[in-house]
Parts: sequence; structure tokens; C-alpha cells
Amino acid sequence: MKSIIITGGAGFIGNHVVRLFVNKYPDCLVINVDKLTYAGNLANLKDIEDRPNYRFVRADICDYGAMLALMREHGVEGVIHLAAESHVDRSIVDPFTFARTNVMGTLSLLQAAKVCWEERPEGYAGKRFYHISTDEVYGALELTEPEGVESPFTTKASSEHHHAYGTEFFREDTKYNPHSPYSASKASSDHFVRAFHDTYGMPTIVTNCSNNYGPYQFPEKLIPLFINNIRHRRPLPVYGKGENVRDWLYVEDHARAIDLIFHKGRPAETYNIGGFNEWKNIDIIKVLINTVDRMLGRREGEDMGLITYVTDRKGHDLRYAIDSRKLQRELGWEPSLQFEEGIEKTVRWYLDNQEWMDNITSGEYEKYYESMYANR
Repeated sequence: MKSIIITGGAGFIGNHVVRLFVNKYPDCLVINVDKLTYAGNLANLKDIEDRPNYRFVRADICDYGAMLALMREHGVEGVIHLAAESHVDRSIVDPFTFARTNVMGTLSLLQAAKVCWEERPEGYAGKRFYHISTDEVYGALELTEPEGVESPFTTKASSEHHHAYGTEFFREDTKYNPHSPYSASKASSDHFVRAFHDTYGMPTIVTNCSNNYGPYQFPEKLIPLFINNIRHRRPLPVYGKGENVRDWLYVEDHARAIDLIFHKGRPAETYNIGGFNEWKNIDIIKVLINTVDRMLGRREGEDMGLITYVTDRKGHDLRYAIDSRKLQRELGWEPSLQFEEGIEKTVRWYLDNQEWMDNITSGEYEKYYESMYANR
């Protein structure tokens, strides 16, 4: 493709996808569209900001006119849609923002792509609209206690921690059952994407991914928040008893999957992307404490006393677990990193980039962007 739009490219997953595409496809113009809300930070892309095949556009995906004009101006042939409000706690407090961005923003992009592509002689030929969703749209799975069960998945990234916490997994045909305003908004956007294929013939793809971790994640999320708190010996607030289970995937492995699916996935298909890697929250927190303590020269486990149990949040699903064997079978993708290796790399990155963390937690980056774009 000559040009593509990646929405939310200044965010956590988005910056890894933008970087991959800019470096791997020098003849393709990669247009990063990001509103630069609290979770978007251009410092995440400093290393590629001057590349000739990269362009940043500050815009709101809900601005249909702006999206249509941008697609027309650059002859955009593909859209990779990552921009979303994604924090469950925030959605409980302010569901309207999630509906606006996640539902209406997706609809705005779909309609702009539809109009733009239908204006061209070739129509939808060679085009693609790729929508990134979440495993949370499926609801929750039962938890097997106390020993768990043997995982049915085998990958090169399998490690000693290779078990599951139940016998059921989210598959591409699992019925939607969202439990939070966030997951409800993502489920709605997924339906719109599929409807644009069924109604207009638009070549769309949807992927539903498990929890991501790695560099550049906004520090309201569990792993970067707790790494920073351990470093500064601040309390580690754990919901309930910390028994909620999540499937974790290193963010660069997700970016590789997006690249592969965007280019080789079948239109109108859904692909689940997972890490084959289930952990209870309390167990992953203990791994983080041991790893941070060791890297800071402390006695391993010295900061276990920072764990503080707090009242569980509303609508807190007990277990998510992805079956991504369809993606493995059809396109040959699987995670490249063992979880232990990924956690080592992640903790080291945050400890080595304290200036980035301080800039985020202080909010200075937001003030900078507001002043920079105030007169544009």
C-alpha cells in the first residue's frame, strides 16, 4: 500500500505498530492520527519522528469531515484502528466518553473510508480496514481452583509457567457478553465494523487481543504502575484478593501479529490474539516485586509488604483467556518471548527510563502539547 492511517499511534500499542510499519515498509506513508489525550505521547515515537515515510496528524477520529479529508488527500488505502478509551475504571465513572470515542469514532472512520474508497475507480480492491478490539467483549470465564489445569497450548514461548486456570477459552465464535461500559463500547464498535462488511462489502478485519505489557504503557495500568510504585516504595493496591486471572502478551508480539493479519488475514474474519500465558494478578505482582528488587540491588522480595488489598471494583471479570490457535494455524503466528523474558525486558525499560515516567506522572507532556497546538 502507498499510504495507511494508524489511529492512536501515540499510545501504548499504537507506537509499537507505527514504529514497526515505518521501519519495515519505507515505501509506505504511515500517517499517525492521534488526538493526544492523556494516554497519547509523541515522546514514544522520538526515534522515528523524522523519517520521510512518517507523518503525524493531531485529530479527533470523531471528526468525520477531517477523517474523510485526510483519506482523500493522501489516497489512503488501509486503516489500522487502535485509538480507543481503554481503562475500565475510567469507563465506570464516565461511560459517555467511551461511547463517543469507541463507538462514534469507529463509525466516523468507517464511513470516511467507505465514501473515500467508493469514489475511486477500483473501489474496495486492495483496501483494508483493520479494527483492534479486546478480549473483554466476551465477558468472563470460570476459574478452576486451586491448582489450575494443564494448558492445551504449545508454543516456542512456552515456559515453566505453562498452565491455565480453567478449561474454557475465548474463541472467535464465543458469544459477546460485555460487563463494563468499556467492553460494551468495544463490542458495539466491533459490530459496526462487521456490519460495514456485510452491508457495503468493505474489506474489514477484527482482532480481539489479551492484556498487553511492555515499554511505553501509560502508568495507570497494572504493570507500569506497580513497577514505579515498587521503585519508590509506595503502596501496591490490589483489588479484592488479587485472584483475577489475565492472559498476558508482550506488546511487540502483538504488533507483529497486527502486521501479519493486516497483510495476510482474510477479509471479514476475526482473529483472537493471546499470549498463551495466564497469571493471577497477585502472582504477577509478586514477580514484579522480586524483579524490581533484584534489579535495584535490594533483597529479592524485600518489598512484599507494599501489597495492600482494596475493595474490588464493580464489574471486575474473574478470568480472561484467549484461544489464538486459529491465528497460529492459518498465519503461523505465535508469541516469541517467554513471559519471564518479557517481564525482565519490561522492568528494565521502566527502570532505565525514569525521566519518561516522571514526565507522564507529572502531566508535563500534556501541558506541552496543549501549548504547542494551541494556535493551530
